[in-house]
Amino acid sequence: MTNPVVEEAIAKTFRELEEVGKPIARSRISTTPNGFIHLVAWSNASLLRILIIRFTDTLPRSQHRLKAQLDDAARSVIANIEEGFARPTTAEYLTFLGYSEASLVEVKGDIQRSHQDGILTSVPGSSLAQQGIDLGNWHKALRESVISKPIPPPKILQNPLKSSKGLYRNVEDAIGKNSTPRLASSQFLQHPVNPFLQPPSKSFKFLYPPVDDLRAQDLTYEIFIELINKTSWHLRKIVVSLENKLAAEGKYYQVEQLKLRSKLKFRR
Repeated sequence: MTNPVVEEAIAKTFRELEEVGKPIARSRISTTPNGFIHLVAWSNASLLRILIIRFTDTLPRSQHRLKAQLDDAARSVIANIEEGFARPTTAEYLTFLGYSEASLVEVKGDIQRSHQDGILTSVPGSSLAQQGIDLGNWHKALRESVISKPIPPPKILQNPLKSSKGLYRNVEDAIGKNSTPRLASSQFLQHPVNPFLQPPSKSFKFLYPPVDDLRAQDLTYEIFIELINKTSWHLRKIVVSLENKLAAEGKYYQVEQLKLRSKLKFRR
């Protein structure tokens, strides 16, 4: 005599195994939450975003919509790679890579229209290499810039608030009594006595001169298309790899299903 509870449990197991497209949680296991920094597609997309901003910052005010759309689309290429990498399943990762590819297509379309409208200069034969940009060296510099490092405490030669001379006297000692008040204020902001008042730099430096020193007027239609195409190629490479992985997991799932069926049948 069969137990109805056991029969129901077996039937439920079969129903769950037969669900179409059931994700396997173990398909996305990463020991590094920011492992995307090792992806060439992410590195190339990051450079593309920087170059897009350099270009759009030179656009006239009448092109504010183009600037907003290009900046957002370039950011979306990177953001979707990062978010997809953190998703728990391969299928979800592929979905977000699809969003990234769509945003890249949008960037390419706007770059082509900018060239057609005479906003972006075309220089046949121009390339990233002509600007001294090696994508491998750029990737190394970019990884170094995003890896968190401990910030050493500021070296303060003297605490002006605890000094018996007072803040103003310390400033005088640092810059001289005969300096004008306006000059004194400017020099004091750069003096190590009070490093917290250092003025912020105008832009972030990646410590990679070919990118840090690149001027907007050096950017051409050909350079953008080259970088977009290379980013697209590496994105497709990831997608194909994940699709193969998903297919392999599907076959593994089918084998496991058959094994389970045979075991249950044998036990009955």
